[in-house]
Amino acid sequence: MSLDPENTLVMETTKGKVVIKLRPDLAPNHVERLKALSRQGFYDGIVFHRVIDGFMAQVGCPHGTGTGGSDLPDLAQEFNAEPHVRGICSMARSQNPNSANSQFFIVFDDSRFLDKQYTVWGQVVEGMENVDIIKRGEPVRDPDSIVSMKVMADLA
Repeated sequence: MSLDPENTLVMETTKGKVVIKLRPDLAPNHVERLKALSRQGFYDGIVFHRVIDGFMAQVGCPHGTGTGGSDLPDLAQEFNAEPHVRGICSMARSQNPNSANSQFFIVFDDSRFLDKQYTVWGQVVEGMENVDIIKRGEPVRDPDSIVSMKVMADLA
């Protein structure tokens, strides 16, 4: 599979490398936000604060609690028909559909009940075995974290 370096994220976690193919065709504004925050170093050091076995691993809160986001404004939803299946990356949000900001989750197993209610913006194409071993919990004790998240094009 050939990846577009400008639309690929390389996430180094405490469990190993995870490569995410971005889907600007599905959610152009969310993809731009993830690239912008990655380029700012926003995600570096942020913990996986909510990890539910058989469901998903959530990350992206600067407080490590699920209560915050970046300083950028919230995004309008870009719900799409892409199914929430293993390896899908989707935006977390509050009850307000237009409240996604910086938090996202990676789906472990079929979670189709989320379809068309959350914005799918990417898919893990390498390293899902590393996502599988992230420490579980709500909240997670001594959580795993993103060591660094970069746009592949910037890793020259």
